Amino acid sequence: MKKKSLATVLSILLAAATLTACGSGNGNSNTSASPPAEATDAAAATQAASGEKVQLTYAIWDSNQEKGLRTIADEFESKNPDIKVDIEVTGWSDYWTMLEAGATGGSLPDVFWMHSNEIYRYANNGMLLDLTDRISKSEDVKLENYPEGLNQIYNLGGKQYAVPKDFDTIGLWYNKTLFDQAGVKYPDENWTWDDLHSAAKALTKDGVYGFLAPMHNQEGYYNFVYQNGGTIITADKKSGYDDPKTIEALDFYISFVRDGLSPEVYGDAERADLLKNGKAAMGLFGSWNLSGFTENEFMAKNFDVAVLPKKAAQASIYNGLGNAIDAKTKHPEEAWKFVEYLGSKTGQERQAELGVAISAYKGAADKWVDSNKTFNIKAFVDMVSYGVIRPYSNTTAVWEDKAYEALKPAFSGKVSVEEAARNAAKVMNESLAEEK
Repeated sequence: MKKKSLATVLSILLAAATLTACGSGNGNSNTSASPPAEATDAAAATQAASGEKVQLTYAIWDSNQEKGLRTIADEFESKNPDIKVDIEVTGWSDYWTMLEAGATGGSLPDVFWMHSNEIYRYANNGMLLDLTDRISKSEDVKLENYPEGLNQIYNLGGKQYAVPKDFDTIGLWYNKTLFDQAGVKYPDENWTWDDLHSAAKALTKDGVYGFLAPMHNQEGYYNFVYQNGGTIITADKKSGYDDPKTIEALDFYISFVRDGLSPEVYGDAERADLLKNGKAAMGLFGSWNLSGFTENEFMAKNFDVAVLPKKAAQASIYNGLGNAIDAKTKHPEEAWKFVEYLGSKTGQERQAELGVAISAYKGAADKWVDSNKTFNIKAFVDMVSYGVIRPYSNTTAVWEDKAYEALKPAFSGKVSVEEAARNAAKVMNESLAEEK
């Protein structure tokens, strides 16, 4: 997905602020992360005196989670009658455009989801409220209650800029009806790449593809790379696309398209429709798709989910979102109250019970498993023990898009997988070299 560079926009704003000598400090990491206390207190006092509720905006990108989060927000409002939370849903690609527009105009949502791809840009440019002190004083939010890997994603320079919301893994969804008709055994924890390929071959017939191998990283080839002992980014921040094990994994993955066992597919909606319309027997999809798949009558009747197959190792890409606060929100204390509630044991357990997502809070995952009897969603939790944190660095969004474009010709058969992978490594290393 192409995005405008926030760093570029922020540079323009900084220049404008310097020329006028009276700017609000957008993009300046040396400015205060929140409005002066006296200004905030005065605004709060005025609002309280008028009897008006403080209205917070909460921005998310997944409409499947809106219903459950609305329930949680309602429960928060019942405990905090002076605060109202409006949930704003914007699709993934438009979400970041919306945030960037808000960043340039000084009107970010009060509370919003943050992702590992983008945390550095927003935190490093002074757009996120530093939550470190608030967390240290909180009885409800203790970082030890969340996976350390997720905490680290949202920690820059020793400062915590978001509270972990959830985590996710990638599962192998399969059409039980098609498996039964073909006499193929269902996938389980013992499945290997050979089993996956054999099943895909047996299931590809009558206009149905055996397996979906889309041009997708997190819900696609990233998993195969790590299962094969390869890597996307090394510990010393170099590209792993030219690693022979990475190239081997990419070649295996793309072979499904090359051999006619998978369609050549790029769009998220398109690949989901292939499952829902019975045109594909298997596909990799993240745990965040659960509510949408459960509500789909065809999926609920015909599908189930299993852990991913293995090669040299077992691996499933593992990631998690964080709830962040606008550094310049007019209501920092109320916004923190809401984020604190979302990250509390109560809020996290409710998220799990309502099937919104696998809660980040340790011990809450079982409640998420119990929330859905339609599918074997325990598979998602079982993979956490060998989950691999989604590859990221300070400029993930930049090099990930460039690597994606470099790999595209291999999916369409225009160049060899090895050539495409080496091109991806080149552009990725060029981006990484520019990181501070």
